[in-house]
Amino acid sequence: MLNTIIVDDEEFARSSLYFLLQENCGEVHISGIAKSVAEARNLLTQHAVDLIFLDIAMPGENGFELIPYAQSNNAHIIFTTAYDQYALKAIKANALDYLLKPIDIDELKIAVAKAVRFIALNKKENNRNESLQSLAVNLAERNEIRKISLPNGQGYSLVNIDDIIHIAADSNYSVFYFANKDKITVSKVLKEYEEILPDHQFVRIHKSSIVNLNYLKEYNSKNGLEVILKNGEKIAVSRRRASEFVEKVKLYTSFDHDK
Repeated sequence: MLNTIIVDDEEFARSSLYFLLQENCGEVHISGIAKSVAEARNLLTQHAVDLIFLDIAMPGENGFELIPYAQSNNAHIIFTTAYDQYALKAIKANALDYLLKPIDIDELKIAVAKAVRFIALNKKENNRNESLQSLAVNLAERNEIRKISLPNGQGYSLVNIDDIIHIAADSNYSVFYFANKDKITVSKVLKEYEEILPDHQFVRIHKSSIVNLNYLKEYNSKNGLEVILKNGEKIAVSRRRASEFVEKVKLYTSFDHDK
């Protein structure tokens, strides 16, 4: 039986993972649930924890900042993330595994079984290396995942990043605009998606706008620098981001030509 904690800032993610573990993984005992890294640190001082299901993108401190505390308490980590781009960093952080949201039951069972085997082998260094190599191979064998999960209040919308035309900031929310004319509003700030999305394809052109260069039709300086997207929308480019934007367009054009 593995003493386990769940760390995630989203209520739906916490409750759904708790339910999935309770219903499908009898090998784990959930000792606590935390909404932040700070709460998770407190749980680590109160409980002997074997395993942590840890979200990465959280306000304030992100999940990676809990790693030193987990390691000092001999707790092992399975990352839970909506962003596949974090996978390589998760490997480097010595995670046992990572799960992409929305979490698949079969993948969860496999990850828990891996954790049970690994911890039962007394956490020997050679076993840790073997686990990491196995995770690296599994990720290398996947086709590149070009999707992210967006929390929508009742669950997650799994979207292809190539379908995103642009993202607009609305106070502490981000509004995603899609090629099919749908839009999704997410209660996360734009900076989180700026850090996650491939920076050769998505460019922050203004404090309130990220655009997908796939949908760039033209840009001009008739009324100050602005972009015109393929859906006809015009968005201003801030003066401080103008030179970076032009360089990104040049790089993207050559990158796209080489594919």
